[in-house]
Amino acid sequence: MEFTVGQIAEVLSGTVEGDASMRIDRLAKIEEAQAGSLAFLANAKYEPHLYTTSASAIIISKKQALRQPVAAALIRVDDPYLCFSRLLEFYQQTTRTGRRGVEEPAFLGANSTIGEGHFRGAFSYIGEGCTIGRDVLIFPHATIGDRCQIGDGSIIYAGARIYADTVIGARCTVHAGAVIGSDGFGFAPQPDGSYRAIPQIGNVVLEDNVSIGANTTIDCATMGSTIIREGSKIDNLVQIAHNVEIGRHTVVAAQTGISGSTKIGDYCVLAGQAGLAGHLTLANRTTVTAQSGVGKSIKEEGQFLQGSPAFNLRDSLRANAIFRHLPDLARRLDALEGSKSATEKL
Repeated sequence: MEFTVGQIAEVLSGTVEGDASMRIDRLAKIEEAQAGSLAFLANAKYEPHLYTTSASAIIISKKQALRQPVAAALIRVDDPYLCFSRLLEFYQQTTRTGRRGVEEPAFLGANSTIGEGHFRGAFSYIGEGCTIGRDVLIFPHATIGDRCQIGDGSIIYAGARIYADTVIGARCTVHAGAVIGSDGFGFAPQPDGSYRAIPQIGNVVLEDNVSIGANTTIDCATMGSTIIREGSKIDNLVQIAHNVEIGRHTVVAAQTGISGSTKIGDYCVLAGQAGLAGHLTLANRTTVTAQSGVGKSIKEEGQFLQGSPAFNLRDSLRANAIFRHLPDLARRLDALEGSKSATEKL
């Protein structure tokens, strides 16, 4: 598909500097782009490529100053990164339009319905009593258990496992190898020291526009629902335990673990390898930095947490600064104690 620079600028509500009639047929990184490509500049570290790239057009900020002439046409917008993301999303959607129909063999259980415009890949499995909306793409070897619901425009990638009674909203993405609805880690200790499994009879609910990364696992609730609310994005290799609730537009990076019954607010950020103990509450807009461990509830909104156990970022940075100087402080203390001992001897 080809578009002119002017057409792209119109879609993005941007302005053009240069040849608006130039044709664009692909998207590319600014450092790798060739003629006919559209690139973007959002990070100052890549500014030198602005003057050397072979891209035909570049999306840049309205505030970006030019240090020297630029050969490419410029599309000036308020947020280059967001605008380029929108174009990537559009490209992804248009390249999937050919994915329709049913590859054989594929299984559709009794009393299950699926809307128009769907795709079912070879060896995909849909259980009994499922309700699946329009334009849903289900790739090969994906498994959807009994009584599941999947909203319009959602994508279930190859090898994903959706357990029975899971509810997935519209325009959600479940990447390859993800497991949604497996049993929560619930075992009751017995008098003889063994453990007895506690039945997990709840489900998982993904609201609209949720993304689940590859090989992420989300446990069903013991009772009720484990809930990922609207617009939240979960990275690869994340563990979300039973009865967890994640608020709207929260992002969770890879290798994070969230223990059972923890409630996370809206617009939170959990960086890579963060760990959260169970039965906690994180207020809206809480940020947990990488490899931090949260062991208590956070009630004040907008907190930045760091460390293990995690606490306020500013206090954590001060503590780390002191920690780095401990050897020097110990030597000075030893010197003072040695002087005191000498004085006492006199």
